[in-house]
Amino acid sequence: MTQESRHLLPDLAAMATFGAAIAKVLRPRDVVALEGGLGAGKTTLARGIIAALGYLGEVPSPTFTIIELYESPPLKLPVIHADFYRLKHPSEVIELGLDDYRDGAALIAEWPDHAGGFGHEPTCLSIRIETEDGGRIAIARVGADWLGRWP
Repeated sequence: MTQESRHLLPDLAAMATFGAAIAKVLRPRDVVALEGGLGAGKTTLARGIIAALGYLGEVPSPTFTIIELYESPPLKLPVIHADFYRLKHPSEVIELGLDDYRDGAALIAEWPDHAGGFGHEPTCLSIRIETEDGGRIAIARVGADWLGRWP
């Protein structure tokens, strides 16, 4: 990772605006790796990104399904929303066939460390969400492919 920025997210509207900023520059093969404790707002941010890409329906948490797929159209590009919290070992990602899903799609990954992490990929935008004074702070680290397009 080559660049880090901090973003204050005091409420749900700020979270949606931040998600829309990510969606605006998201490309196929990108990874948005969302880190943070339980209840930090990872799924809320994922919902903001997916909604800004054009999805009008409900975006369920993929905690139990592990992977939810969103097609293009109606989205600007296909998205995989994954929650790896329940994985016991990173090798389980292979059993899920994640690489097949990723072909031509962007990946929003919650609990990326449970899947072995994605920070080594140049297409990865890592966002750690921390709670602070009732709001949230997003600490973003961008991979090389995000330089020049990250807001």
